[in-house]
Amino acid sequence: MKPRSKRYKSISEKAVKDPLSLTEGIKKLKSFDGVKFDQTVECVMHLGIDPKQADQMIRGAISLPHGIGKQRKVIAFCEDSEAEAARAAGAIEAGSDELVQKIADGWLDFDVAIASPKVMGKVGKLGRVLGPQGKMPSPKNGTVTPDVVTAVTEFAAGKVEFRNDSGGNVHGVVGKLSFDQDKLKDNIQAFIDHIKRSKPGGAKGTYIKKVCISATMSPSVQLDVSSA
Repeated sequence: MKPRSKRYKSISEKAVKDPLSLTEGIKKLKSFDGVKFDQTVECVMHLGIDPKQADQMIRGAISLPHGIGKQRKVIAFCEDSEAEAARAAGAIEAGSDELVQKIADGWLDFDVAIASPKVMGKVGKLGRVLGPQGKMPSPKNGTVTPDVVTAVTEFAAGKVEFRNDSGGNVHGVVGKLSFDQDKLKDNIQAFIDHIKRSKPGGAKGTYIKKVCISATMSPSVQLDVSSA
């Protein structure tokens, strides 16, 4: 594990151990600031699901009320007739055979891949490359869709993808630390509410066990689940 900086150790001593309301939690997180770049804020939810059960997987995407403060690099696998419109919508690359080959040759300088169902037969061969990167298009998170142009527009603007990990945790970027209090609150609440509504039918017992927020270079702050 990489050694923690003196700054991190110093603010860790000020961290609150007890859960805070969302409003107080954001205030505490902002009090940890002090670096020269705008930190990304993430929300992590520990869920009462069994990640080994396919019917309890949590995966999807959400457009947050105030975006995430970052343009994302999006590519579009689509028929050549749609490529120009996809680029106009914000895709940095668009097309079919040539784009598939470019990625097969090792190019991965993008954040999100959108695909039309019409070309998924060709894109499928990239599963071993894009799967481990978390960039393989999927209908479950809206990245496989007949409306490629709309998807490109949404994801380029910051639509957030999420999926649970092997420990039953769901991570989601919810903005930048420079966002004002209300915008961060709206985004975090929207993310939490969306995960609440995504509860799988097979999940038993307590569904939301723990919620934390953190910034790129800060300790996490636990939120009071009952008030989130």
